[in-house]
Amino acid sequence: MMVRAAATLAQHPFDPGQALADFIAQVGTAGARDGAIVSFVGLARGAGTDGASVNQLRLDSYRGATLASMQGIAEAALAQFGASHVAVIHRAGLLTPGEPIVFAAAAAPHRRAAFDAADYLMDRLKTDAIFWKCEEGPGGRRWIEPSADDQRARDRWSD
Repeated sequence: MMVRAAATLAQHPFDPGQALADFIAQVGTAGARDGAIVSFVGLARGAGTDGASVNQLRLDSYRGATLASMQGIAEAALAQFGASHVAVIHRAGLLTPGEPIVFAAAAAPHRRAAFDAADYLMDRLKTDAIFWKCEEGPGGRRWIEPSADDQRARDRWSD
């Protein structure tokens, strides 16, 4: 049986180009129903929201709970937007600026559903996926939480 909503918690760097190629191949094997695939890649930033330099980002997770939260978000996107497939890869562990931190993709018969599903995935991952995030830089370390803007973006979706 083909997995239509997939979530992966990666402990090591991943290749977003390969993730997209794999996603396209999986969607293609399901038939010619879809006319749109939208993907997003998020990178670890070298500066915090206050502009302070960040040397590394640490994302702690509790594997079972984190994966369950990610899978639930993927399944909700699938159901809410009529997408045929969604996939999420999210890093955990230590990341340096410029490294891919998240990949999200959605396939649907039409572009609007694919865009909305991918947008929803990112808004929910940012606020609802179970991670603990810590930025480390010359000024020390600080734990970060979703911002008010992140929460407002998440609140747009009525699920």
